[in-house]
Parts: sequence; structure tokens; C-alpha cells
Amino acid sequence: MTPQAPTTVLETDRLLLRHFTTDDAGFILELVNDPSFIANIGDRGIRTRDDAVAYLLNGPIASYERHGHGLYLVTLKTTFVPIGICGLLKRVQFEDADLGYAFLPDFWYQGFATESAIAMLEFARTTLKAPRTLALVSPDNTRSIKLLEKIGFSFIELRQMKPEGLPTAIYTYPPESSRA
Repeated sequence: MTPQAPTTVLETDRLLLRHFTTDDAGFILELVNDPSFIANIGDRGIRTRDDAVAYLLNGPIASYERHGHGLYLVTLKTTFVPIGICGLLKRVQFEDADLGYAFLPDFWYQGFATESAIAMLEFARTTLKAPRTLALVSPDNTRSIKLLEKIGFSFIELRQMKPEGLPTAIYTYPPESSRA
């Protein structure tokens, strides 16, 4: 039996966002161990290819089944080179899903995070019929905060997500003031 191509969820001018498969474990291993990922998102403890496969199966791939969405692999449209992740996470602490994204440093400052995040917000609104999308970010991650504000998110609160962790900034889209 021939393996099926991964499902493409979104297409933008320059990017494809598709479901992860376990074949993407090498990319995940590289991304989650990048110093910027660890500093801004956290150390996931993924050190081997088997760890990455388990993360994919128990994280994004399980989320597609459970919630109808999750984190997606972002690739360049013309070459299919994986450059990052973008998608919606459903956390038990919140009624609404939250936007998540991370890109390899070689692909920063080219508008890829903005392009994929805008497409994901549109997907949440039109396909998933989500009335609101959240974003959780470290208050020190000024680049990510700038991106969120640029695409229309507004700050709502700082919240302690883990007893041993630092507070997390919670943003919402659309902003509270624009909802009826």
C-alpha cells in the first residue's frame, strides 16, 4: 500500500500548512531544541527521534482527531521545505483555542509567521466558526507580542499557568472591545 500524502489544511501565497506525520520527527527534533524555542516556548524534553515521534502522535496528530485542529507543519509552497509550525491548541484551562507558532531562525524576518498566523485566524473564524481565538506568550517575547498586536490581538491578562513557571500573557482576537 502506498503511503498517503499529508493533508494540506491551508495554502497562502508562499506557504502550505499541513497535518504532521511521524515522518516529520526530524524537523520537530530540530525545531524544539533550537535555543529560541526553548527560551520562548519551553523545553519539551524531546532529545531523540523516538521522542519526536511520540510528541507528534500524542500532540498534534491526536489533536486533529480530538479537536478537529492542532499544530500544523508550515512548508514553503514551492519547495515543500519545512520552516515552522502554526496552528490552534486546545488547552483544558480555556474554552477557546489558542494560536501557536514557531519558526526556525533561518526563516525569521520574512513575514512567514505573520502570513501563516493570519491564515490560521481566518481558518478558525470561517471553518471552525470560533468566535474568539487566544494567544499565550511569554511577556518577555517582544517579537511575538509585536506580531500578535500587528494582526489584531489585544492583551487581556497575565496568568500563572504553572505553579513553578513565570506568568503568561494572554491575548485575544478579536479584541474584547470589538465583540458585541
